[in-house]
Amino acid sequence: MLDACIALVREVAQREIIPRFLRVSHGQRKNDGSLCSEADLAAQHFLLGRLTEIRPCPIIGEEMTPAAQEAGWRDGSSDDLGLWSIDPIDGTTNFINGLPCFAVSIAWMRSRRARLAVTYNPITDEMFYAREGNGAYLNGRRLPLRQVTADIARAVGGVDFKRIPKELADRIAVSPPFYSQRNFGSSTLDWCNLAAGRLDLYLHGGQMLWDYAAGSLILREAGGQMCTLLHDDYDADDVWRRPVIAALHPTVFAAWRDWVRSGR
Repeated sequence: MLDACIALVREVAQREIIPRFLRVSHGQRKNDGSLCSEADLAAQHFLLGRLTEIRPCPIIGEEMTPAAQEAGWRDGSSDDLGLWSIDPIDGTTNFINGLPCFAVSIAWMRSRRARLAVTYNPITDEMFYAREGNGAYLNGRRLPLRQVTADIARAVGGVDFKRIPKELADRIAVSPPFYSQRNFGSSTLDWCNLAAGRLDLYLHGGQMLWDYAAGSLILREAGGQMCTLLHDDYDADDVWRRPVIAALHPTVFAAWRDWVRSGR
């Protein structure tokens, strides 16, 4: 399954996404305010037609209707066959604006957790992947790529201010406990960059299933830790809109979690 998924995401990128890069100048605004382009729809259509050849189970895609997504979760979360969660292009705004930071993301889930994950940035040709219990990798190199700091004051934080409570956002903007902050506009790549050690910690105020499914497994398999604003058990929170507090080093994770929650 993993090898087949790696081949599939590379193929969909080459056939449906890269030929449209720098040629799509606008997208449709969805009900949640996010953008959807013709490339998103073409890539999702391609994946829907091929994933069931790898494993015949329900599929949840970002560009499906909410009713179809909920039906896929209902049918797949209670079945041993599991379900696929896909984001045909994570970082659509970047894609439309010609920023080379977006990815195709696939996760196979069972019992509410991802068990296999593949995330691919076709511009950099970086293929991140993980299988439960077997580690996380980038183009064959085990993650993380580097030893990260144990001192939160020296940490580089990936912080997406979307949906973060205002009081918390103000604290981060004015007096962050870390050294420097980055945001690249692609949730699934933020997870992967954290797993790789390019970031030391991460915060997002609320991600959809396809935003976190693959990345959370890749980070877990790289040795990182995560929770939500309310739950120490990351998987106990709402499946459809889930915040994340995460870090790669356990000492940084504990300090970051406590700092974020201290203002509640």
